[in-house]
Amino acid sequence: MEGYRCIHPSQYAILDSVAMIKDWDLIESKIDRDYRVFRIKAETALSPRTNRTGRFYVIDTNDWVNIIPITEDGQVVMIEQYRHGSKNVTLEIPGGLVDDESPEKAALRELLEETGYQGDGITYLGATNPNPAIFNNLCHTFLVKNVKKVSDVNLDDNEDIEVVLKSLAEIPDLIADGSINHALVIIAFHFLFSKQSKQ
Repeated sequence: MEGYRCIHPSQYAILDSVAMIKDWDLIESKIDRDYRVFRIKAETALSPRTNRTGRFYVIDTNDWVNIIPITEDGQVVMIEQYRHGSKNVTLEIPGGLVDDESPEKAALRELLEETGYQGDGITYLGATNPNPAIFNNLCHTFLVKNVKKVSDVNLDDNEDIEVVLKSLAEIPDLIADGSINHALVIIAFHFLFSKQSKQ
């Protein structure tokens, strides 16, 4: 079968048991707290295995976007910014929330706002769930080629961002040595390098 081509025979039983797991029935879902950019939902769901209910908390938020902007000479337009969760300055790619727009339009907007760059076109690379245990959204990753600086940045009051250029060739080393440690940024480059390896 096509889906089992790269799987060792000893793993078939594991896959069969995973396929037998059923969705839980949602009994109740209500907003517990609202923090503007995300909400905490308190939910009660019924286990199909035990027939008992469990209480769960879900972070309800809009989808996110990540953008890998590459200049004509192979430089990735990246950003450095202070993150309050880790209390560190991180090396990232532009990104943000999808507002009342498509993910593609959000990606182009965030790219221009955070870096002042625009490109020739945009390519969808893929999406991932940031953490399915607690998040209900997706992070969409886009590639924008031949980007050029066209304007100044337009930052929110709570953003401090510095634009930096890094060669695409050095990205794997920056991930390996921990200079890039944002999980969603690493996933974005995984999408890009996987796509390139198939071309």
